[in-house]
Amino acid sequence: MNFFKQLGEFMMAGAKAHAKWEIETSNTILRSRKRLMIFALLFIPVILGGIVFAGDAGKALPDIIGGKEAYNPAFYSTFIFIVSIFVGLGAGLITGCIGAGGGFIIAPALMSAGVKGILAVGTDLFHIFAKAIMGSVIHKKLGNVSVPLAVVFLIGALFGTTAGGLINRVLYNLNPVLSDAFITSVYSLMLGFLGFYSMFDFIKVWRKGGNVSSHGEKSEGTEMGSLPKTLQSINIPPMVTFDADITPGGHKISWVFLVISGAFVGLAAGIMGVGGGFLTFPIFVYVLGVSSMTTVGTDIFQIIFTAGYGSIAQYAIYGFIFYTLAMGMLLGSLLGIQIGALVTKVVSGITIRGFYALSILAGFVNRIFALPSKLQSMDLIPLSKELCMTLSDIGMYLFFITVGGFGVWVIGTFLMNLKTLKGGEAHS
Repeated sequence: MNFFKQLGEFMMAGAKAHAKWEIETSNTILRSRKRLMIFALLFIPVILGGIVFAGDAGKALPDIIGGKEAYNPAFYSTFIFIVSIFVGLGAGLITGCIGAGGGFIIAPALMSAGVKGILAVGTDLFHIFAKAIMGSVIHKKLGNVSVPLAVVFLIGALFGTTAGGLINRVLYNLNPVLSDAFITSVYSLMLGFLGFYSMFDFIKVWRKGGNVSSHGEKSEGTEMGSLPKTLQSINIPPMVTFDADITPGGHKISWVFLVISGAFVGLAAGIMGVGGGFLTFPIFVYVLGVSSMTTVGTDIFQIIFTAGYGSIAQYAIYGFIFYTLAMGMLLGSLLGIQIGALVTKVVSGITIRGFYALSILAGFVNRIFALPSKLQSMDLIPLSKELCMTLSDIGMYLFFITVGGFGVWVIGTFLMNLKTLKGGEAHS
C-alpha cells in the first residue's frame, strides 16, 4: 500500500512540475510581442494551407499508403480544427487551475474525435515542441542546468524516444487498430492510476475540511526514502558530478542510472507524446537525488530536445503529425492556461482538485471503454460490434461532458468574477 501511495505522489509531483513549465511558457509567449508575432507567422499559413489545400489532398491520398481511411482525419476539416482548439482549451484550463498536467487528456480527446492514435501522439509531441521553442526561457534557467547531467541524461532520452516512436510505427504498419489499442492501453493504465490517486487524495483532504491551496499542500523536492543515497553510493565509472554549487563537493551518480532514467523518460515521450517532462522532475528529485533547482533547469532543457527530436525524427518525417491540429491545440492551451490561473484567485482549491480528479478519471473511462472496440476489431474478444461501439460512445460522451462541464464552470467563474480579478481582490 505504501508503494502505491509513493507512486501516486511521484506521478502527481511530476504532473505539477510539468504544469509549472507550461504556465511559465504560456506567460513568456503571451507577454512578448516578438513571440506573438512568431506564433502568428506559424499559425496563419498552417490554417490557410489546411483550408485551401489539405481537404483535396486528403481525398486524393493513394491506396498504397492507406488512403484517407488510414490517416483519417489528417486531411483538413473545420470540425476537427475547432475540436483541437477546445481540446487545447480544456487542457489549458486544467493546467492553469490545478497546476497539474492537463496535457494527459489531449491524446485521448483527439482519439475520441476520430484521430488515429499515432497521429494524436505525434501531433501532441509537436505541439509541446512548438510551445517549448516559442516560449523558451532556458536562458533564465541556464545557471541551474548541470551540463554533464543533462548531456548524459539526453543520451538515454534520445534512445528511448527512438524506441517509443519505432514501437508506435511498427504497430501501426502491422495494423492501425493494433496501434490504437496499444496507445489506448498505455493511457488507460496511466490515467487510471493517476485518476484514482487524485480522487482518493481529494476525498482525504475534503474530509479534513479542504483547507488547501488549489496547487496542493505538499511541496515537491521532499525526500521519499533512501533510494537516492543508495544509487549515489554505487560506483560504476564514469561518475557524473552535480549540485556542486549547492552542496560542498557536490553529489555524484553513475552515468548508468542517468542513461536508464533518460531512456525511460524518452520511451514514455515517444509512445505517449507527452514530452517526458512529467517524469523528469520526480525521477531526478526522488530517485537520483538531484536538487529541485538543478532539476527545473534540466527539465526545461530536456523537454526542448526530447520533444523536438521525437516529433520531427520519429513522427514528422513519416507523416504522423497533423500540423493544423497542433496549432489549434497551441492556441487553445495558451488561452486556457491564462484563464485557469486567474480563476484560482477566486475559488477554493478543494473544488478545483475535485474537478481535476474527475477529469483524469473521465479520460480513463474514455480510453478503457474504447479498448473493447479495438480488441473486437482484431477478433481478440467475443463481444458484439454493437456492444463495443456502445461502450466506446458512452466513454466518449462521459469524457467530453465532464471536461466540457469543467471548462464551462471555469470560464463562467472567470466571467462572473471579472470585476474582482481586475480589482486585484481574491476570495474563495
